[in-house]
Amino acid sequence: MTQPSVLFVCVHNAGRSQMAAGFLKALSGGAVEVLSAGSMPADQVNPVAVDAMAEVGIDIRTEQPKVLTTEAVQASDVVVTMGCGDVCPFFPGKRYEDWVLEDPAGQGIESVRPIRDEIRGRILTLLDELGVEPVGA
Repeated sequence: MTQPSVLFVCVHNAGRSQMAAGFLKALSGGAVEVLSAGSMPADQVNPVAVDAMAEVGIDIRTEQPKVLTTEAVQASDVVVTMGCGDVCPFFPGKRYEDWVLEDPAGQGIESVRPIRDEIRGRILTLLDELGVEPVGA
């Protein structure tokens, strides 16, 4: 089987999609190709999301928000959207999931932790569905 590819998309690519990408990279141990992008990328990753991930040992400080491209969607086996709605390109034959998660933008660490933890749980479910054994879970 070829390595599965997962694309996480949210509007600013600064919080939810970055946390999801960080978890999937860490928990898949490199067994999954991980991409993230935004329909209107922010200038930087949300510092509170960076801090929340650091609390669980995952460093996303060096990540940069990226613009969503048609090519990224075409190259992915699974596209996980997080509130970007109709701006996400749709291609038949791709697996799409929409994860309804609260936006961590403008929130403190106390509010971002539960979002982070929910994302981790969804990543573990996704790994199971992809047939990938989580590393260090």
